[in-house]
Amino acid sequence: MKNLIDWINARFPLTQMWEEHLSKYYAPKNFNFWYFFGSLALLVLVLQIVTGIFLTMHYKPDAGMAFASVEYIMRDVNWGWLIRYMHATGASAFFIVVYMHMFRGLIYGSYKTPRELIWIFGMMIYLALMAEAFMGYLLPWGQMSYWGAQVIVNLFGAIPGFGPELAVWIRGDFVVSDATLNRFFAFHVIAVPLVLIALVVAHILALHSVGSNNPDGVEIKKNKDENGIPKDGIPFHPYYSVKDIVGVVVFLMFFFAVIFFAPEMGGYFLEHANFIPADPLKTPEHIAPVWYFTPFYTVLRAVPNPFGGVIAMGAAVVILFFLPWIDRNPIRSWRYRGFLHKFNILFFVVAFIWLGFLGVQAVTPLFSELGLRFTEAYFLFFIVLWLYNKPRSAIFSFVVFAGLIALLLFIDSIRISGLSAEGKDYITPAFLIPAVYLFLTVLGPVFASRLAEEKPVPTRVTH
Repeated sequence: MKNLIDWINARFPLTQMWEEHLSKYYAPKNFNFWYFFGSLALLVLVLQIVTGIFLTMHYKPDAGMAFASVEYIMRDVNWGWLIRYMHATGASAFFIVVYMHMFRGLIYGSYKTPRELIWIFGMMIYLALMAEAFMGYLLPWGQMSYWGAQVIVNLFGAIPGFGPELAVWIRGDFVVSDATLNRFFAFHVIAVPLVLIALVVAHILALHSVGSNNPDGVEIKKNKDENGIPKDGIPFHPYYSVKDIVGVVVFLMFFFAVIFFAPEMGGYFLEHANFIPADPLKTPEHIAPVWYFTPFYTVLRAVPNPFGGVIAMGAAVVILFFLPWIDRNPIRSWRYRGFLHKFNILFFVVAFIWLGFLGVQAVTPLFSELGLRFTEAYFLFFIVLWLYNKPRSAIFSFVVFAGLIALLLFIDSIRISGLSAEGKDYITPAFLIPAVYLFLTVLGPVFASRLAEEKPVPTRVTH
């Protein structure tokens, strides 16, 4: 065996790769629960690829046969139902673990220097994942698949100038048709997975180049022993590879519990309308994307102008790329940041969840108003995060608060003429959501400086 390994090493850096990325890659000792989700995302990616390979063996990318081929997989292929449910549930599981992974990066400042590129690669993975999920969503050729794709592709047609031509190019036709299904199948099975795998490799290489962050936000490379080994680090293998196995086992327990007992998850993972063949002549009563797209769908609906909605939805994703430069506070972990910083992050999560909930609801005056207010709160989060970069004077805080409130009132004055009488009744109470949020986060440090008080960061990780 040693001779074989030596022979391989002379021609391929097998041992070097093993040591650099596993046995001699030193990770911080104080990883906690939140650090499971990176490895879980990799696990789900492998599950999606493997189950996708088996599904393509029986799936027919043809508008006349696609739905029937999915039913054939479910009913006649040995264990086909399990493979299909693993793939469909895996899509939702992928977004769950990715959202949790992003939340961990948010609370511990894993996007800050020197890890900006890791965050950018991660956001590119997120974009590729959304593209992969969107294109795969059309493949079952059910009612919601068909009409959801119709609505989303039509959004590109709202872009002035080249929008209509772009929409036709994406569809391959003037409507969602067999040509659309074929090109979405090609992108879903070949193009996007290749991009996704390349980005994952780049993400991991960038991570191992600068080292992992930790809950204390301390650079373990700054404290090394005489052998150059970080005093607060331990080899990733076997310590964290074994620890991750525990997370994998627990995850798979929940994963298969969903698959065996509630694969549709009440219509959130697999919509009821998608068990009906696509009918171009019959529009579903309520068209909504899958749950992991609904926060951005609510942002889209919050803006009455179609092009403005597309811009807002795109901005809601793009602004995340700039997080390393928006939050310039030298303290990484929220363990040592002030109370208001923690409140700001948690309120952002609440706003994101509310946006997701509102995206699956039918349009009503109340839900439309709430959608706008939580959209405002979503974007205000980044402004407040920028304010916390350093201590601000009372005058500066009052000016910022007054300016943002004036901006929100200006937005209301523009749209009030187009609201119904019922919609106008909701404006004042709903306006309290961003107004109170801004009062607490912007003016909070003025009236109670202790709310923004930061703690000293230790020079080494805590135990």
